[in-house]
This record gives sequence, structure tokens and C-alpha cells, in this order.
Amino acid sequence: MTNSQIPLFPPRTTAELVDDIASLSQEIQDLYCLDDIPWVVGYSGGKDSTAVLQLVWNAIASLPPEKRHKTIYVITTDTRVENPIVSLWVSKSLEIMKLAAQEQQMPIEPHLLQPSVKDSFWVCLIGKGYPSPRTGFRWCTDRLKIQPVNHFIRQMVRKHGETIIILGIRKAESITRSANMKKHEAGRLRNHLSPNDRLPNSLIYSPIEDWRTEEVWLYLMQWPNPWGNDNKNLFSMYKNASADNECPLVIDNSTPSCGDSRFGCWVCTIVSQDKSMEAMIQNDVEKEWLQPLLDIRNELDVQDDRDKRDFRRIHGNVALFERNISGNISVEPIPGPYTKESREYWLRKLLQAQIEIRKNAPEDMGEITLISEGELREIRRIWLEEKHEFEDSLPRIYQEVTGAEFQDDNLSRVNILLGGDEWDLLQDICQEDQMHLELMAKLLDTERQYYTKSRRVGIYDTLEKCFATSSRDRTSAIERAHLSRNLQNAVAEADVDTVKQLTWGTLKFPNQS
Repeated sequence: MTNSQIPLFPPRTTAELVDDIASLSQEIQDLYCLDDIPWVVGYSGGKDSTAVLQLVWNAIASLPPEKRHKTIYVITTDTRVENPIVSLWVSKSLEIMKLAAQEQQMPIEPHLLQPSVKDSFWVCLIGKGYPSPRTGFRWCTDRLKIQPVNHFIRQMVRKHGETIIILGIRKAESITRSANMKKHEAGRLRNHLSPNDRLPNSLIYSPIEDWRTEEVWLYLMQWPNPWGNDNKNLFSMYKNASADNECPLVIDNSTPSCGDSRFGCWVCTIVSQDKSMEAMIQNDVEKEWLQPLLDIRNELDVQDDRDKRDFRRIHGNVALFERNISGNISVEPIPGPYTKESREYWLRKLLQAQIEIRKNAPEDMGEITLISEGELREIRRIWLEEKHEFEDSLPRIYQEVTGAEFQDDNLSRVNILLGGDEWDLLQDICQEDQMHLELMAKLLDTERQYYTKSRRVGIYDTLEKCFATSSRDRTSAIERAHLSRNLQNAVAEADVDTVKQLTWGTLKFPNQS
């Protein structure tokens, strides 16, 4: 930065920060007493959300008890794949918060939200075969984080008519965040209170939007935590998650701040590397037990994993795309979900990691669960009922890895007509022809599923879908997709001769398409 440039967020003196805190406290009190609209505070356990909740708590605590008339809901989303250390910190914080609120007669009610089992990370990846998330296919954020929060807020809106969401978002976090926040300032009702364009009848209140990172830390270090947490432990956690093991409160352009540490899902492959977990392992020998998680995350983060994925999309169709590598353009199939072998591999790998970290993690971490019994049961259901893999390999893999028998309360899922023996027989018959094996398995299991129904309406359509998705080998299916693509292009370009040629070829030689 040159001397002529003005910083986007100029530093303030400590006295100015103190004045701002006093002003915000009064603003929070005025907004709270204005109406009966419930508040929802987003709390992740990180520095920004802690600072906001601390501001709100202190401001409301200054009001007489009779004026604390409406509930403040503190919500935290546990994606089920959070960094175990951060997850434990947040869960303990919520427990302490609940007790402190009762003791101090504070109208604060903490809630721990989780995605539904069917939308959990491992059910989607191991059960359905979704590939590890990428920028172009970021299927995780909405399912794991947004939907649980939106569901809670919609419940509040149904009950109370509207709600105010309090967030620790700051313009200094990124240029994109700053631009997005400034865009919504035009529709503000009052200071720091913006409309929410995603959820109707809800407003977003962002009291620390203009704070710098060092101001957040200064506030957390100099003002005691009102619900009894030790903010120094939070500071230490950020410090250990910084690669250089330093966490200065006053920074300049050349000095990184521990505020740049990012705690999130340990399986995240959206980022190029998990710097926070790597730094934790690097900076603290007592956290080396996290290494199996980092190993899985890094193994998931493979740019070219087509050898582990089906050549068809999840519904069985072949979709093509133009691939440009150093100027060489080729039309290739879009890789689909993980294959059966890959899904079984990830399940085995995850169960092994769970055993290893339970063995090596400190006692105060408790029994860490990487994948729950409910998720395992849902994965088993998907493999049996949607993938038609009546081999029922999940209980076998579970027992081989853990040494314990897999318990599934829903015994109706156990296939009494088809099982491992029949699967082995099919494999022998089909030999190396995986598409033949898949087709036979689908046809047999479809018949089995309709066998117990009083009315077999729809069975012919279902059987026809089995042939449509699994009757062609890889080469034939891709050739057919190319033919369809060429025909669509010819129609779009009004190329009558090509259309005639392609359609005539299809009619004359149907088996070759």
C-alpha cells in the first residue's frame, strides 16, 4: 500500500473502540425493547460470532429483568463433520451458556442444529456416491449448513410472524463480503439492520460489520466472557491453527493474523488444503491424533478421480462435456457418482480412522464419532433399495473393521430372498462384465421389491428403466450419447442432411447405437 492510498478500514484508537462498544450496547438495548420480534443469534464458536453474542449478552444483561421480555435464540450448526476439537469447544460452550443464562435470568436459549441424516455428508458421499465437493459442484453447503438454519428460522417466522437474525459478519473479512453487505445497505430500516433477501419476514442485524480483526480480538481479550467461557482458550485455538504459530493482536500488511484461520469441516475439499488442521498437527504434538482425518481429506481431494467414478450420471444417463487441456478439446462423459468399490473403500477407510482416533485422542475428547449409527443404517438402506446391491456388504465391512456386529433396528431391510450367495453366483455368471452384473442385479431386485406389494402397478416402467440405464456397455452408451449430441447440434444448426443421416442410421442399425 502506498502512502497516498487510504485503507478500507482505518485503524481506531482503543478509546474510539470503547465508545463504539458503548454506542452499540445502547443500540442493541433500544432495538431489543422496540418490539416482540424474536432474535436469532448465529453462533459458530469462532471469534466474530463470540464477539457479537458477547455484545448482545452484556447489553441485555444491563437491562432490568422485567425488560428482558423476549427470547434470544442462539443457534449453532453441527455439520457432523466439524473439526473434532472445534466441535467439542462449541458443544461445551453451549452447555456453559445454557447454565449461565439460567443463573443470570437471561432470556437466552441455545440450540444445536444438525442436518438430517439423509442429507449428511457421509450419506451423500458413501451412500449415494456423490463425489467430494468442488467449486463447480458444491453440494455440501446447502445440505449441511443452510437448510438446518433456514428450517429453524422458518419455524420462528411461522410462530412469531418475523424474526431478526444477528450475525458476526464483517466487511473486512473479504472484498466479496464487503460488496455484498454494501449492496443491502440501501434497503436498511435503521443502522446495522438490513433486509434478508433469502428468507422472507426476517432481517439481518450486523453490529460489528465495520470492526477490524484486531478490534475483535481486543474486545474478546479485554472484556470478560459473560457466560463463563475463557476467551483466552479461543485465542489459543486460533493461534495453534495458524501455520506460523503466532497470533498478534496488532497487524500490518506483512503480518498474518490468527483471525485468518478458518475452522470448518475437516473433509472440506473446496479449499486447496486444510491449513487450520495442518497447523494444529504441526504446532502441537498432542494433536497428532488428527492425522487420520487429514489423510482422508487429502485423499478425497484428487483432481482427477474418474477411475473411482461411474461414466454415467447418478440417474444412469451419459452426459458429455467439452474438455480443454492445453488447447486440446475433447468431448468426454461427465464423471458420475462413486462406484460400488469406491464407496465401500471410503466406508472402510472412515471406520478405520474412527477406531484410530478413538484410540489416540485425549480422554477429554470423549468417544469421537465420525459416522453415526443412523448414517450407517441410511447408507445400508440406499445400497439395498436404491442401488440394488443386495449383497448387503455394509454389515460385513463393519464387522471386519470394528470386530462388532452391525445393529440395524429396521430388520425389514434385510433381503430374505436375495443375499450374498446370490450375488456371488451372479458374479460368476457375469464374470468380468460389470454392466451385465448390474443389469441382472437391478432386474432381480426390482422383481423382489414388487414381490411383496399387493398391486404391482409400475413394475414394467421400472424394469424398462433398468434396461435404459444398464443394458449397454461403456463404449456403446458413450457412442449413443455422442450420437444424441450430434443430432441436437445438427437440429440447432438446421443441418437437414446431417439430421437425415443420423436418424436414418439409427433406424437402420438400432443395435449399433
